Amino acid sequence: MNFGILNENTRIAIRSIKANMLRAILTMFIIAFGIMALVGILTAIESIKSTLTTQFSTMGASAFAIVKKGNNMHHGGHRERTVNTANITYDQATEFVGRFQFPATVAISGYVSGASTIKFQMQKTDPNIEIWGVDEYDMITSGKSIGQGRNFSHEEIENGKHVIIVGSDVVKKLFKKNENPINQTISVGNGKYRIIGVLAQQGTSFNGSDRLCLIPITNARQYYPNPDQTYRINILPAKPELLDVAISEAEGIFRIVRRLAPHDANDFEIESSNSLANMLINNLRLVTMAATIIGIITLFGAAIGLMNIMLVSVTERTSEIGIRKALGAKTSTIKQQFLLESVIIGQMGGALGIILGILIGNMVAMLTGGSFIIPWVWILLGVLLCFVVGVISGYVPAQKAAKVDPIISLRHE
Repeated sequence: MNFGILNENTRIAIRSIKANMLRAILTMFIIAFGIMALVGILTAIESIKSTLTTQFSTMGASAFAIVKKGNNMHHGGHRERTVNTANITYDQATEFVGRFQFPATVAISGYVSGASTIKFQMQKTDPNIEIWGVDEYDMITSGKSIGQGRNFSHEEIENGKHVIIVGSDVVKKLFKKNENPINQTISVGNGKYRIIGVLAQQGTSFNGSDRLCLIPITNARQYYPNPDQTYRINILPAKPELLDVAISEAEGIFRIVRRLAPHDANDFEIESSNSLANMLINNLRLVTMAATIIGIITLFGAAIGLMNIMLVSVTERTSEIGIRKALGAKTSTIKQQFLLESVIIGQMGGALGIILGILIGNMVAMLTGGSFIIPWVWILLGVLLCFVVGVISGYVPAQKAAKVDPIISLRHE
């Protein structure tokens, strides 16, 4: 390769782009939009996937739960009929805890409300606070952590004390003067509860506990009775490698608790944090595919636009091509000049699109609780796509320029 000719062609290509700046900028923006759509959406998705993985790992990668089976019966992905599965009662949950001798931490929890208003003096929250009744082991099995104060004691759970652990958003709403929330008395419905702990802030991402309040499960059973109440049994094996064995053991024991015959199907479900994370990430793959298709379609349109501009450029510079050929320029040199011009426009548009895509993608990710990331794989893919667009768009015009007859071109007006 003659680097002298390459440098000369590069200078000519840049000079031509400057001479037709408006046309070049419009083409760059078309390419930039396609790359921005592709890189931006994929950056946001990668950030959300990273956050999901982190959130579920904080729950404990080896944690799982026994929950009531969903009402909709499915077969081959199609809803067939609805069945009424029995709730998991408190007696069944406590019987399971007594029978399950596997090395694991077991917690029982029950949903109380998802639209509660919490009050402190003249301040109150929006009616969107979620309340759960839990035992002292819920903090371990669910991956929550205490940011201030302490967890429930065994005695508080046994006696159904009026104590509460609140999320960070609840504290921000009720204690606007930065008062210490510990040992303050707040109103939950018609009841008064003393705050003993504040949950560590988790943000707005999935499984966030910032708008969550926890009360002793015995207190919830006494003051918030619900005839349709079903309970959740969270289980965290002592070692992650025991997960599969623990699930099998728990399933067998709970079948006994539910009085199921050997030929009966399970009327409950085993829900693991890994399976939930994988399900959500698989759904995000569909969004990734859609974003890729949108980006490719946009880039296809940009390629057509760039090719048209390069064809116009060849027509306008017919005389210049003839002079270069008359002075001894080879066909390959002329072809290289126009290819370089097309590739440079493509790369400049791609660079702009990548920068905008990273910024917009991370802004969306942060609004949904994600973290800032730089998607190096998608950046490299964007550069490669823009190079391909430049080559494809410039090939036909370059071929046309290379085949120009120097005698005819010198006579061209």
